Amino acid sequence: MSSQTNHSRSPDLLNNDISHTLYKMTLPMIVGMVMLMTFGLVDTFFIGMIGTQELAAISFTFPVTFTVISLNIGLGIGTSAVIARIVGAGDSIKAKETATGALMLTLVLAVSLAVLGVLTIEPIFKLLGADAALLVLIHDYMVVWYLAGLFLALPMVGNSVLRASGDTKTPSLVMAFGGFVNAILDPILIFGWGPVPALGIQGAAIATLIAWAVSLFYILYLLAIKRKLMGPRLLNWHEFRRSSGGILKIGLPAAGANMLTPIATGIVTAIVATYGHSAVAAWGVGGRLESIAMIVVLALSMSLPPFISQNYGANKLDRVNQAYSLCVKFVLAWQLLMFVIVALLSQFIAVIFSNEKEVSDTIVLFLLMVPLGYGLQGVTILTNSSFNAMHMPMSALVLNALRLFVFVVPISYVGSLWFDLTGIFIGTVVANLLVGCIAVYWCKKVLNRKFNLTKVSH
Repeated sequence: MSSQTNHSRSPDLLNNDISHTLYKMTLPMIVGMVMLMTFGLVDTFFIGMIGTQELAAISFTFPVTFTVISLNIGLGIGTSAVIARIVGAGDSIKAKETATGALMLTLVLAVSLAVLGVLTIEPIFKLLGADAALLVLIHDYMVVWYLAGLFLALPMVGNSVLRASGDTKTPSLVMAFGGFVNAILDPILIFGWGPVPALGIQGAAIATLIAWAVSLFYILYLLAIKRKLMGPRLLNWHEFRRSSGGILKIGLPAAGANMLTPIATGIVTAIVATYGHSAVAAWGVGGRLESIAMIVVLALSMSLPPFISQNYGANKLDRVNQAYSLCVKFVLAWQLLMFVIVALLSQFIAVIFSNEKEVSDTIVLFLLMVPLGYGLQGVTILTNSSFNAMHMPMSALVLNALRLFVFVVPISYVGSLWFDLTGIFIGTVVANLLVGCIAVYWCKKVLNRKFNLTKVSH
């Protein structure tokens, strides 16, 4: 991995115009993530055509599946932050070793989590509030999904190796192709076609497994053979410990921060479940639509960290501060526009996902309230990403814990006591507003302190 090759594929993150650089890095991420998000939306759409029971079952799986994905995201954050600094230092041998160690570590953790997941399906989903009828459907789906998770982990971390040097285009293509394969296979496997039997909710999980498996083989070919960004062999124990230590130092708190989200979502889902299957089905649809409505924020949260990591390492704190401020202002304006669009289309969107009036009415209620808080939620997400990029993973963990367990869950619960389901929706908006303000204040304070320390040292 020569530095020349890296620079030809990647923008100069230390010197190029900030807004133009972030735009060039984020745009391909948006395209790729739109396709990646279709995994959930396409599954939800086709499963909704089977019935409310199946839609409620798939909605119960969201917090659990996101927990597994959060571990992968955390490892990806650690991988990207560590390799970005190594690439900036020009140590290509160490970068290759770290990339190999990251993928080995990911495989070990993903297998362990899959085994644990399969063994705990029944107790976990009972705890979330699923009844006996839904547990049968959930079990059919999750057994296959946990196996699919093995094929998801490696491409996600492999993509982080590419993003570390600023290459966001290739990971986007990998995500887009996986989403396309899933969209093609979903209706075939769910409803049956020709010799293929109708597999129902389990068909959606099988389609996801195949799509991720295809992505896995491509990303391994790309990293090991075409780009030579990882070693052609397994590391010995000493090399593995050395390469994975730095990744775990950032990756575990980052994964922990991400895993708090589905835990909190699970608690709120349990509160929503007290209002019946229709409420859970609508909540699940709203959660999937949230991912699409915040696609730009999520893309920025993956393209901003390499920029911040390299500039932070080069002591260019003014560029870090400018980039953060620019992203915060943009996200607030963008998400306000998204709220207006979603509110205007709420009736149309609701009918797409459910023909049952009670479910569609609840979806409309969700869309007219909850997206109003997405801008401030986006600010919190970007602040978490910035803390991780500056090698402050514990700050990101604390911020996320505050958001979820001091604000979102308690305020949503109190809201449910006062205003039922509407109170839960209002509570999430209020919580995101409060935490977004805290996040900006905290990050600015950190940057100002470090900037003053740098001036004193000089």
